[in-house]
Formats: sequence, structure tokens, C-alpha cells
Amino acid sequence: MLIKSRTRVPIDKCGAGLAAEIISDRWTLLIIREAFYGVKRFNDFLDCLDIPRSVLTSRLKSLVEHSILDREPYQEAGARTRNGYKLTKKGADLGIMLLAIMEWGDTYMQNGQPAVDVVDMRNGKHVKVGIVDEAQETIKLSDLGVKWR
Repeated sequence: MLIKSRTRVPIDKCGAGLAAEIISDRWTLLIIREAFYGVKRFNDFLDCLDIPRSVLTSRLKSLVEHSILDREPYQEAGARTRNGYKLTKKGADLGIMLLAIMEWGDTYMQNGQPAVDVVDMRNGKHVKVGIVDEAQETIKLSDLGVKWR
């Protein structure tokens, strides 16, 4: 990948920098992962992640404020109404990033032994993250370049 070495990109003008402000800590990323797996309820996030209650409360609040998760009221029989959480479109669009991180972790941290298999639900075939151009042609990472605006 060709990157011009002396051009400074201000963090507040860079999509990666702006996204990192919201999703860069471990717990936030794992909460998003669990939401992709279908977890919706506060106590289920607690159980799945073994996360401190105060940290979960803080991260869920931030994800709602940034429109990555929406609150979704639910009520079990005989209990008070509580809020569950679901991914918004903005949150669901983080799926590619999450899958890319999972793929990298499976390759380099799990010796190619993933804990889950991501498949195309239409045909059951394994899928992986890739880069395509606007004509849907696959591009190698080594062929990418950066144009400065």
C-alpha cells in the first residue's frame, strides 16, 4: 500500500480516527460483537462478557448516544418494562470492520482456528472479508493507494 510519508491527516478529518473515538476500547468492541451475535438484554451482555456492570452501563449509553445501538423496550410477564438493545443501520454497518478484525484475530491469534464460522446463509459457504472496487472487482491490499484531498 502506497502512503505518502510526510502528509499529516488530522484525526478529526480521518474516518478511522473519528471511529476510534467511539469504538476503540475493548469493551465497546465486544459489546458490538455480542449485538451482532444477537444479544439484546443488559443481563445477557453481563453474562456473555463478564464485564463490570458500571462499564457496561457506560458503554451502552455511549453506543446509544452515537446511534450505534437503539434502546428497545421489552417486558417479561410480571416484571417491569426494561430496555434491550439492537443495532441500528449505523451499527450494523460496522459488521465488515468486525468481521475483518475477527478474521485477523483468527489467523494470527488463533492459528487459523476460529471460534465461529461465518457463512453465507443462502448456501452455507464460508465467507471472508475482501476489498472490491466500484465495479465489484476484487483488489489485493498491495494494489491499494491513497489519494490526498
